[in-house]
Amino acid sequence: MSDLIEGYLGKTVERKKSRVPAKLDYVQSATGLFLGLFMWGHMLLVSSILISKDFMYSVTKFLEASFIIEGGSPILVSIAAFVIFVVFITHAALGMRKLPGNFKQYQVMKAHANNMGHEDTKLWFIQAFTGFAMFFLGSVHLYIIMTHSAEIGPYASADRVWSEWMWPLYILLLLAVEFHGTIGLYRLAVKWGWFDGDDPRATRKKLKAWKKSLTWFFLILGFATLAAYMKIGYENAQAGKVGERYVPTAKVMQLDNTGRLA
Repeated sequence: MSDLIEGYLGKTVERKKSRVPAKLDYVQSATGLFLGLFMWGHMLLVSSILISKDFMYSVTKFLEASFIIEGGSPILVSIAAFVIFVVFITHAALGMRKLPGNFKQYQVMKAHANNMGHEDTKLWFIQAFTGFAMFFLGSVHLYIIMTHSAEIGPYASADRVWSEWMWPLYILLLLAVEFHGTIGLYRLAVKWGWFDGDDPRATRKKLKAWKKSLTWFFLILGFATLAAYMKIGYENAQAGKVGERYVPTAKVMQLDNTGRLA
């Protein structure tokens, strides 16, 4: 009964204001911070293809714990992707609480934002739109990783991007992720006052500059990485090598006396 009363009135039976919204807001912030930092790390790992195919292969095997399990175990990547998926869905569900429930509410919020001319309010609209897009685009990507974790590597990933026509989705996902992530981390820093110091207004200007710089950095890095996978995938398709798995240079050089791979 107390939960029912609190749900309707927003107050506990002791007439105190409910703390549930604040707790949910804290969980939303925590999951957002985790996902934002994870995506930056993920982008750096994926961009290893820009260094070399061998380096990207080594990173993949490291994530499969090849330093512990001989040959690595892709199931570990599936488990990690599932955990990320749970956090992702939790964050999305909590974020939906703050979206307008109907077109009338949207009109009111939009008119309010236009009249105020407040940049951070406009950033919220961008974050809300990109978050909505990510709910669908990100879910597809995470499902693929969970169910095809063994197909991650210089050739397998490139084939998925090019031959399986995933590059249009990844372009949209890249844009949504980088704008949503950098805006989200900026708004978290402002909301919780992590770097306020003696002059919060000056700090906010610096945070905005960092936000823009990081957005451009990860967009450029992301598109360069995607272009590299598309190039490899295109070359594999032209050479009739779609479906082949990458063999690192070190193994290619280990030839036996008959000239076959040892």
